[in-house]
Parts: sequence; C-alpha cells; structure tokens
Amino acid sequence: MRQGGKVRIASLVSGGVDSSVTIPLLVEQGYKPTIFYIKIGMENKPGFTDCPSEEDIEITSYIARKYGLEMEIIDLHETYWNTVVKYTIDTVSKGLTPNPDVMCNRMIKFGAFEEKMGHEFDLITTGHYADTLEKDGKKYLKTAADKVKDQTYFLGRITYQQLSKLMFPLGKIENKSRVREIAEEMRLPSAHRPDSQGICFLGKINYREFIKRYLGEKEGPILEWETGKKLGTHQGYWFYTIGQRKGLGLSQGPWFVIKKNTVNNIIYVSKGYDPQSQYDNKVYLEDFQFITENSFDNPDGGEPVTFKIRHTPEFTKGTLYRQDNGYLIISEKKISGIAPGQFGVVYDFDGSICIGSGIISD
Repeated sequence: MRQGGKVRIASLVSGGVDSSVTIPLLVEQGYKPTIFYIKIGMENKPGFTDCPSEEDIEITSYIARKYGLEMEIIDLHETYWNTVVKYTIDTVSKGLTPNPDVMCNRMIKFGAFEEKMGHEFDLITTGHYADTLEKDGKKYLKTAADKVKDQTYFLGRITYQQLSKLMFPLGKIENKSRVREIAEEMRLPSAHRPDSQGICFLGKINYREFIKRYLGEKEGPILEWETGKKLGTHQGYWFYTIGQRKGLGLSQGPWFVIKKNTVNNIIYVSKGYDPQSQYDNKVYLEDFQFITENSFDNPDGGEPVTFKIRHTPEFTKGTLYRQDNGYLIISEKKISGIAPGQFGVVYDFDGSICIGSGIISD
C-alpha cells in the first residue's frame, strides 16, 4: 500500500476543470498521484454514440505529462451498463425517477474501480465539491466550503468503507471561480471547458430517445388532477417525471405533472405557475442507509435534520421520524417535486455532515 513511507493516491480525472485542478493541488501538497481515466462510454451498444472520451483522454494525458505522473485508462463500460444503466431503465419502467449520478458514484467510481485498481492505493481523490471530517476515530462526509457547488447529494449513497478512502481536494475552496483561476494559472487545457451536463452514457442521444429505445411507446390519457378531465394523450408514463412542465404538448398552461398511475398508464397534471397540488411536507424514505453511523438519539420521537430531495444549494429543515418500513421527514415548509425513486439525502441540523440517504417512496 505504501512505498517509501509515501501515501499512494489514485486520482480520478475526467478531463473537466474540477477534476483537472485536483492534480496541481495534490502536487503542491507533496503527493504524486497516479491518474486514472474511467471510460464508461456506450459506443459499443446499438444506437449509442460515444461520450467525448477522445478529448477527455487527451486533456487528462496532457495533465499527467505536465506533472510527470503515471496515467491509466480503466474501461468499465460493461460494468456501467450492467449496473447504472440497468438501474436507470428498471427504475423508469416502474414509473419512478432514477438518479444515475448517485448510483455511478457508489457502483462505479468507488465500487468497480476499487475492485479493479483502487484497492492498491491508500486514498482515492475526485473533483467532487465535498469534504471529510475525522472525529473520535471515525470519518464523516462533510459539505464543501462552496455551498452552492456542494455535491454531497450525489455522494449520499456511498458506504463507510468507500468514504474511508476518499479525499476531496476541492472541499475547502470557497467558490468555483477560484477553481477556474487555478486552472488558468496552471495553464490547464480544461480551464475554460464548460461543465458537463446530462448523463454521459447517453452520448448524443437525448433522454427521451434513450427511454423510447428500451421501453417503447404506449398511448395513455393526460388528466387534470383536480377534475379528472381529459386534456390530451401521452406515449407512456415512463417519459415523465414528477414536477415536469415541458414536453406535455398542452395549451393554456403551464401544466405540471403531479402524479402517475403506472397500472393504467395515466398522467395527472395541474395548472398554474406554482400549483399548490405540487407541494407536500411529507417525504417518505425507504431503504435508508447511513454512511458512517446512526447518530440519531430519538428518531421515534423525532430528530431535527436538514435534507435535500434533489441536487440544490438549499437545505430544507425538517424532523426525521423512524417508521416500521423506513423513515419519514416532516418538512418545516411544503416543498414541490417530491419524486418517488429519487434519493432523499439527510444531513445534520447545521447542514454540515451528510448522514445518509433513502429512496423516496409514495
């Protein structure tokens, strides 16, 4: 694990500005990491075009040469297909809302990579905006100094074993503009590269086309939630997510997707710029998994927490209760877009420590 008393670090670099900047930061601290580029493009699957892996690899290779570091390309696209992509298709087919990025962190970056190469290293670093805290001999997932960019939501499903080896060089940088400045100062080719958007494995295929390819189409009615009046038709409940406004094809809107009946293939919508039917103050969580430990003293009687139901800068305050089949969060205020299948990520009351996550259920 250690050679000559030095810590062996595996740095996951994608070619984007965030992961690129981790390398000069680590070198400044005296580390000599080995760079790994994880290839997950689905170019060998029918109908898919590759993510821009050639450009990514070119940038990552340049960074390795610039700092005199070793670099390896790890091909995990088959594993990615059999885990993350399969999870996405299965979740959508049930009428739920998946989060491939959350599962990619757990299954690929800190799962399959660990099994293939990571186990040979003491630490694994990434370009996530997150941090860690060590207290009383235990390691905790801590939110980043930059609360706007904080990405602990996407890390809320990792295990303690995974966390124990993680290091986040960007965790204490207070804003993204500083990361860009460092990239410019170091003359990194990713300095002005735009942040990635969407799901990488789709390549140039949009999300709807991806879903259509694997789940097909089936016509069903669009009904107004309050009246039951038929407003139009759709081609399958699996194309829609709770809170969705665009792509409904309805006039005299805006209309929002409020609920889905997956048995009868019905989409329910509500009208208005901010319809109250979108809102609720109850978030039910099943399959809740703690990262470091269950630190709740009395969840049966309620535990004050903060939480997120999607990746946003804001934390919502609430009270967490334990139930027979999971946990229930009662939010201090009603929130919109509570989507079954998505992850509810729970933090301590200060929004400082990420405690764990559960899957949002009805």
